[in-house]
Amino acid sequence: MIFQDNVVKEYLKNVYFISGTPCGGKTTVSRELGKRYGICVYDIDEAFAAHQQICDSEHQPDMSRRFGSADEFFGRTADEYKKWLINNTREQLDFVLLDLIRLSQDKKVICDCHLTPEEAVKITEPSRVIFLINDTSDIVNAYCDRKDHTDFRDFINSASDVGKAKSVCNEVLCSLSKERINSIKNSGYFYIDRKSGKTKEETVALAEKHFGFVDIVRVGRDTPLAQELLQFVEECSWHEVKEHIADMLRSWEFTDWECMFAAVQDGKIVGMASIMKTDYYPLPDIYPWISCIFVTESARGHRISGQLIDFANRYARELGFTRSYIPTEYTGLYEKYGYEYIHDIINYGGGTDRLYAKEL
Repeated sequence: MIFQDNVVKEYLKNVYFISGTPCGGKTTVSRELGKRYGICVYDIDEAFAAHQQICDSEHQPDMSRRFGSADEFFGRTADEYKKWLINNTREQLDFVLLDLIRLSQDKKVICDCHLTPEEAVKITEPSRVIFLINDTSDIVNAYCDRKDHTDFRDFINSASDVGKAKSVCNEVLCSLSKERINSIKNSGYFYIDRKSGKTKEETVALAEKHFGFVDIVRVGRDTPLAQELLQFVEECSWHEVKEHIADMLRSWEFTDWECMFAAVQDGKIVGMASIMKTDYYPLPDIYPWISCIFVTESARGHRISGQLIDFANRYARELGFTRSYIPTEYTGLYEKYGYEYIHDIINYGGGTDRLYAKEL
């Protein structure tokens, strides 16, 4: 069965890929982003054993191959070992994509992987992939020194000639790494070179900015953030409703569970949303409404609106709601966030809008 690229991209729209070369920092950055934003991290190396249990020699011949010892594994020629590594990665990709589709149906996922630029262009958008590279001549020892690679270290050290095993392995990994670096640098994709001297914090910050990750914060009354949000609204380009939203903030018209949310990036508000009992419609039996959704122009293109909507819906679920509503004049906008058109509604001004709902 063959799936077209546009179909795969649509089903992987919640997945952010961090790829690159060995010792580039993929695992470190993936886990730090996952911890900061509460995002699931999927490590394809950790999933390999499970995938190997369900592969077969006809469709995944290299994944299916078993080795009796480190001598047998590292006793191959460099060319044989390199070809086997490349084929393993290609064969595992089908399992990985299906796992990611399942995991990311209604949430973001960070994938720590070995994706190439040629593969990336088929399955995701450039804004959702980062390559971390490191051109080093001693990959194996750097790899063995890591606490999360003790299994590999023990395995290679079990060879009868450890020096030769490390030499063959290092030759192959360095060759693949150099080829990958050249491919990445010429691809036009965003990449971060570890040799640039950036700290872990700086690298993570660059990844956050590229992915458009933001902190979504519930805005409290009489707080500095509430004042910042008011200023953001007063200066925003949403002229049709900005004064209405500003008035709500000035008089704080929110009651019970109603509130505003702010999307904060690099210490500045870049977006907002609200959850309300009523909106600009004479429909008191319909609530909660997710409204006031706006992202400043400079921050668009990174699914921040989706992050705001997701956060508001998680808040609604915590309150016990099983459905949320969004009114809009647009078609094809909120469908990508899981909303379905219900019917047209009339607002207080006499205009017609479209009512969308999502099961929580």
